[in-house]
Amino acid sequence: MTERPDDLSVMTTERPAPAPGAGPSAGERSDTAAAMAKAATLIEALPWLDRFHGQTVVIKYGGHAMTDGALQVAFAQDVVFLRYAGLRPVVVHGGGPQISAHLERLGVASTFTAGLRVTPPETMDVVRMVLTGQVNRDVVGLINRHGPFAVGMSGEDANLFTASRREALVNGERVDIGMVGEIDTVNPAALRALLADGRVPVVSSVARGAGGEIYNVNADTAAAALAVALGAAKLVVLTDVEGLYAGWDEGNSPPVQFPALPGAKIRTGDQVPPSGDVISLLTAAELERLLPSLSAGMIPKMEACLRAVRGSVPQAHVLDGRLPHSVLLEIFTDSGIGTMVIPDGAHS
Repeated sequence: MTERPDDLSVMTTERPAPAPGAGPSAGERSDTAAAMAKAATLIEALPWLDRFHGQTVVIKYGGHAMTDGALQVAFAQDVVFLRYAGLRPVVVHGGGPQISAHLERLGVASTFTAGLRVTPPETMDVVRMVLTGQVNRDVVGLINRHGPFAVGMSGEDANLFTASRREALVNGERVDIGMVGEIDTVNPAALRALLADGRVPVVSSVARGAGGEIYNVNADTAAAALAVALGAAKLVVLTDVEGLYAGWDEGNSPPVQFPALPGAKIRTGDQVPPSGDVISLLTAAELERLLPSLSAGMIPKMEACLRAVRGSVPQAHVLDGRLPHSVLLEIFTDSGIGTMVIPDGAHS
């Protein structure tokens, strides 16, 4: 047996004191620089923490951020950080890939019209089961690993959403797309009670009709309606592009040039396709002019932003959910990311 030394000081793990007159080592300088950079990041967030403390932020969770494991963890961390920082986050989720996968296992093909899932009555039970019974539980569990705050809700619960049947507009003609709903009313009383109790509501985008029928509601649309009803400070929509591009339409080749927008601010991103830059700021009127030129996939997202700011939400954002911690980067940094839509006459 090795004898323990009587002088415990020889067991210390502290670094030896520097020689008299010696400056900090290269490693110490690197550690200090890294610590200072972290401090600068925290200080940069200070005015935004003050501005949004106690405010409600509605986040539409979707796209690649829902299917990549590392991005799922980063998103959950962002939501819990917002809660601990004094904001009141609300998550509204879709579940397109999960619904498509389940329907494929049943031998049913998925089709989309004008960016909306065609939902025949015979597939509505599957959509409802996947959104409320699978995806909602997964998102709640994901967030609760980082803090015991998330509570799952369906749009059916306490009549949060009531809806009526919606048709798609294709080339100026109305097309039946099945049990897809347009939200008529929002009753956020139960959700407000959860927020008052310090919880993070996680809402699946299913709604009940006046006659008891169940509708599949586009999650972007549901998030916008909820943001308006709650008087949210922000609507944040996560997607799989960096934002809205000037001069590039994700669904068309060759690129489609959008109309010139004198007031729009353009930001050149590192990963932007060569045919276009990200529009960092748009007014509601400018976005309304762009809508007919957008690809089918972007229309519901940008319509949601437009509805939100027209409904008195001060800011609506489309962010790249493939970027880890994109929600924190938008809310707590001076430069922000993605595309922000503001009401006409407002200042960013």
